[in-house]
Order: sequence, then structure tokens, then C-alpha cells
Amino acid sequence: MKRSKPLLLLLFVFLTLTLFGQESKDTKTKDVAKLFQKQDILPLKLSYSHKNIKENTKDSTFIQTELSYSEEPGVWKTIPVELRTRGNYRLKNCYFPPVKMKITKNDAKGTLFKGSRSLKIVLPCMLEKNKNDYIIKEYLAYKVYEIVGDYHFKVRLVAIDYNEIKGNKTREHNLKGILIEDPDDMAERYNGKILERNFHPLVMDPISSIQNSFFQYLVGNTDFSTAVQHNEKLMFADKKVIPIPYDFDMSGFVNTSYAVVSQIGDQQLNLSSVRERLYRGFKREQSDIQEVRDKYLSHKNDIFDLIQSMENDFEDNKSFESTIKYVNDFFDVLQDESKFNREIINKLRDK
Repeated sequence: MKRSKPLLLLLFVFLTLTLFGQESKDTKTKDVAKLFQKQDILPLKLSYSHKNIKENTKDSTFIQTELSYSEEPGVWKTIPVELRTRGNYRLKNCYFPPVKMKITKNDAKGTLFKGSRSLKIVLPCMLEKNKNDYIIKEYLAYKVYEIVGDYHFKVRLVAIDYNEIKGNKTREHNLKGILIEDPDDMAERYNGKILERNFHPLVMDPISSIQNSFFQYLVGNTDFSTAVQHNEKLMFADKKVIPIPYDFDMSGFVNTSYAVVSQIGDQQLNLSSVRERLYRGFKREQSDIQEVRDKYLSHKNDIFDLIQSMENDFEDNKSFESTIKYVNDFFDVLQDESKFNREIINKLRDK
């Protein structure tokens, strides 16, 4: 298969990003922040009002509260933090608004959060039985991509004792949540830069793009677009434009109660449910596709070991079992030549 790339656009990318490449070489390599060096579930305590954070915050406006965290049983430390709402769908439709948290340099100094002063907090959406299992599965999606993707976000699973302030009363919630590394911190780890402008997918790094496409197929996600950076960040590192996925609550893997088949732009996807997979990757060199296929197959046991390690954290064993089966179905496609050609090769996009 011939590699199809718009030559003029590719030349433009090379010329305009040369400066980024030079800056990257001068950036000191950054180790993984302390917060993400361990993967045990981190206990947190938070207290704030939904009404207050929704009405009084925006991109540059925050409310102030305190965050308590425990690195060892029975020992709690407390630091001041700033919170604001973020996101689109979850902000409009969920009971628990998604949150971005900031910590000043002085307050983070000497704490677990040194080097992680800006973080997204992913919370459950609805007040429902399986709310915490959805978070476990979304966390697992990030960790799976950490196994198979050369570039990825770091995440930490947390258990939050959350006091929702409602006037003169408080309502207690025991929630699972995910802390997600700030995009700029992630890019700095790779000596890279986050790109604000859009690029055609075919000028992006082929291997990283295929890794991303295979992953989106694995988790059954159509709620993304590398072209317009919808639930994708673009990073320039190692002289390449690299797509990095995030936000998987609309995927078949997470399978939230509110998930629907996403339509990007004006293209209607012929899918009956989010559990039905559709490969959305572009045409690439067959050798590159095979390289990524081999990488996923070589990490099959690692992926299942990861999911198995979280079995006791699921509140509903049926949710765990369906997750195992869903991933098994993905590897059935990768291991069967006929299925692979039908479901992957024959679905490659050229536009």
C-alpha cells in the first residue's frame, strides 16, 4: 500500500515545526511526577458546592477549598487547592461536574503534588449503582494505552470522600476518581510541545497514529477525532506530530449508562450500540500496520494481567466479566487473519 500524504501540507509541517524541534532539544528531560510513580489507590477528601463551582468558575476563575490526601493509612495531609468546572457533555448532563484542580507552587512544594500543580479530576457522571465501576474501567483504558502507546498521559486512581455542600447541609459521597496529568506536563516528559492548531491525520506519525487507532478500536470508541483534536491532544516530539487519546466514557469498554454512538462532523456511523466496534484508522503502510498489530499481540497477557489485577476493585463482578470478554473479542480479531482483514484492513479510511 502506498503511503498517501498531502505533500504540500507535509512540507509546511516540517518547516513550521522546526522551531519546536529546536526548543525540544533544549528542554531538560522530566521524570514522571511523584504523584504518578505509585499506582495504589490514593485516598482523598474534598468539600465544595456544585452550585458554587458551576455558577462562579470558568476557564480562568476558580473557587478555593482544601484537599486532604493520605499516603499511608491513618495519616492525612491537607493543602489549599483551586477548582473550576471543565468539559462539555459531562458538565451539562452529569450530576457530578468534571473538575480541574490547580495548586500553587508554594503549596505543592514538599508534597505528593510537587510537579503536578494542574490536574484534571474525572468523577462519575450520575448517581447510579455502577458509577464507580465506570471510573475503574475508564482508568483501565488509560492504563492499557500506557502499555501499547509510545506516548500517553499518566493517571492515578483515587478514592474520594466527597462532601457535597448543599446550603446549610452536606451530602456525603464515596467516589472513585481519576487524576490526569496536565497536557503540558505530559509533553515536557517527552521533551515535546502541545500543538494548538489542527493537522490532517495523514501528516501525523504513522506508528503513533496506528497505535491510537487500534486502541480506539479495542475500547470501542468513536467519540474522537485526531483531525480536530476532539478527545485527542496533538504533541510535537521526536520530530513527529503525535496524537494522544483521552476521555473514554462514551466507549463500549466503559459502557456507561449514558453512552451513545458519537457522530463526528456530518458523518453518520452505522452502529447500533457503543459496544459495536468500528475501525476508524487511515490507510497506512502494511508493514506499519503489522508492526502495531504484533505489538498489541505481544502485550496481550500484560493487558489481561492489568485488568485481572483490578478485579477486586469492581463493585459488580458482572461488569468485570464483561470487560474481560470485550477485550477478548478484540484479540480474537487480531489473531484471526480473516477477521483482521474484514474488520481492520477493509475498513481503512482514505479521507
